[in-house]
Amino acid sequence: MSSIDKIEVDISVELGAANMPIHHLLRMGRGAVIELDTTENDPMRIHANGRLVAQGEVRVEDGQLRVIVIEKVARGA
Repeated sequence: MSSIDKIEVDISVELGAANMPIHHLLRMGRGAVIELDTTENDPMRIHANGRLVAQGEVRVEDGQLRVIVIEKVARGA
């Protein structure tokens, strides 16, 4: 096994974000809707180990949800 196979990377995909007071969050019930700072046409943000590395979009292919990388983010960003 090569050493690169042992590297762990935490990948997360962010659809959008919202700021709200904790008391609003605690009062939310099942089915509540949280408005995000993005629209359905905005690219998603892809993070590796908490660092923004790319932007992407969601696609459904063969019944599976996929995240497609559409743009790599510059290293200094």
